[in-house]
Amino acid sequence: MKKPLFRLLILLSLCLASAAFAQSAIPIYGYKVVRTYPHDTSAYTEGLFYLNGYLYESTGTEGGSTIRKVDLATGKVLQKVDLPPPDYGEGIVAWKNRLIELTWQSQRGYIYDLHSFKRVGQFTYPGEGWALTEDGKHIYMSDGTPTLRVLDPETLKQVGKIDVTALGRPVVNLNELEWVKGKIYANVWLTHNIVQIDPASGKVVGVINLTGLGPDPQTLSDPSNDVLNGIAYDAKHDRLFVTGKRWPLIYEITLTPQSDN
Repeated sequence: MKKPLFRLLILLSLCLASAAFAQSAIPIYGYKVVRTYPHDTSAYTEGLFYLNGYLYESTGTEGGSTIRKVDLATGKVLQKVDLPPPDYGEGIVAWKNRLIELTWQSQRGYIYDLHSFKRVGQFTYPGEGWALTEDGKHIYMSDGTPTLRVLDPETLKQVGKIDVTALGRPVVNLNELEWVKGKIYANVWLTHNIVQIDPASGKVVGVINLTGLGPDPQTLSDPSNDVLNGIAYDAKHDRLFVTGKRWPLIYEITLTPQSDN
């Protein structure tokens, strides 16, 4: 939970960034909803990925943090492990037979057996942990700053970094991550935008504007915090899924030119 003044400053900077996207040569995409799926409204989504026909989701808040294996079609939680306080769960990623989880401010992450969810190890890192994804060679980690960390997937030590910019300016609040067709997709926290990042240069090469997606904020228990977050990609069937914290639905979407909306 961020302090109100900090959130206000972040919102002001992100509004300026969104205006810059709209006036720039960076391609901006809209969306078309292909299908919706049920989503647990108690799930404060921090991490999301699709693997072998299932969604894997991590949820946050102290005392409410979990890792879940979820049936996409029904939203039923098939398997779950709780993360006891004071840890606050953040992003997750699968690597071989392991599931790797970050925590927000504890400066440690946890390693689980992917199939049993039994904890088999832990690791440490400086600063905050926000989200994870992988490209088959490296793991990428966000921490709320404009810099993505590149991790060795075996040791989980940092081996590089990607400074993310749009029109030469740093992009703050990079949150949930997903590797999609050679690009890193990142939710920009507190906005309706997902940015597409070229991992070689760090430049934002596209923006997905998801304005209008999701429930009426008045129906949410905490509209200021129950925001867009969560990206999963089914590479085999080329399906892109997005959701938000405590949203009642997961959306399968396709991208459209902004002018088509």
